[in-house]
Amino acid sequence: MIFMHMADLHIGKRVNEFNMLEDQRYILKQALSIAQNNKVDVMLLAGDIYDKSLPPGEAVALLDEFLTDIVHNGMKAVVVSGNHDSPERLAFGRKLMQSEGVYVSGVFNGEMNILSLRDDFGLVNIYMLPFIKPLHVKKYFPKNEIDSYTQAVKTVIDNAKVEDKMRNVLIAHQFVVSSGVEPMRSDSENISVGGLDHVEASAFDIFDYVALGHLHHPQSIGRDAVRYAGSPLKYSFSEAGAKKEKSVTIIEMKDKKNIKISKIPLTPLRDMVEIKGPLKDLLDPENHKHQGLDNYIHATLTDNEEIIDAISKIRSVYPNVMKIDFENSRTKTVEADSVAKDVTEKTSFQLFEEFYKINNNEEMEDKQKELVRGLLENMGVVI
Repeated sequence: MIFMHMADLHIGKRVNEFNMLEDQRYILKQALSIAQNNKVDVMLLAGDIYDKSLPPGEAVALLDEFLTDIVHNGMKAVVVSGNHDSPERLAFGRKLMQSEGVYVSGVFNGEMNILSLRDDFGLVNIYMLPFIKPLHVKKYFPKNEIDSYTQAVKTVIDNAKVEDKMRNVLIAHQFVVSSGVEPMRSDSENISVGGLDHVEASAFDIFDYVALGHLHHPQSIGRDAVRYAGSPLKYSFSEAGAKKEKSVTIIEMKDKKNIKISKIPLTPLRDMVEIKGPLKDLLDPENHKHQGLDNYIHATLTDNEEIIDAISKIRSVYPNVMKIDFENSRTKTVEADSVAKDVTEKTSFQLFEEFYKINNNEEMEDKQKELVRGLLENMGVVI
């Protein structure tokens, strides 16, 4: 049986007020093409399908389009809700969809939904675990000690009585770590401060493959078969750069313990790129002729002089500038050891000189000094 593992679609997301729907439609069609070329049997979608619990209509329409394309191409889809999803809304029509090969986890009721599929090697059991918190689980197991996310997940798995001689796949949406080691993260994720939501990877030892969602960087946790697919698109500039490549995960499962896992890269409609330098250099055709001008841009300008309407100037070349920052002598941190020392012994001009240096990280020019002296003299201030 061949699976494709995806997660964290965040359909309907806006990044720096840019609507990502066109990019999401493009990347989902690309993923579908990869699935067709690899003869995928089952698509595993591990949570955060939508970006908001109340998704906009256009986001719902895109998910409908994607799931319909999956089914029309002879595949099944298994979907769990993530922390961004409303499990009730995501599961609307789930019983009707099952007849077409789309299996959506319902609202958590103390048990995992199980889908059993057969191939040449026998049955494969797919367990569906939506995003859960200890409070959700304690409701159904009041006598159990459930003070952590790991205990909550282990309680649900132990109660499922998974048969270890069978081939078992889990699809889940949690923050999983191995021996306390922090996995790779990005700024676009919503993780609890202090690691309170950690789940130890050892909780999943009984499963042959664990399809995780929640973290946006593709990576394995603890062992190769406990894996985050990562988001199909970059959703923050912390992921900018060629090394932060997005992908889908293909899992070819034969008999027990015979699994091949591979990554296939995704190419976005627009990448996230960071550029830096003086405005003149950034706008020079010689410097950007080999760059994708339609990419989403974070520009850092290093000009010392003030630039009026800088973002409009940048957008004349890079229409999809999302963010603009300044890094120059005025924005750098300066030492102010002598600023408050001996104030009463300094002239007004000396104090102004120090004030100017703190705010601009540079000395005043001679013409500026003459101007300030003239202003102070006209005001009758002793300089």
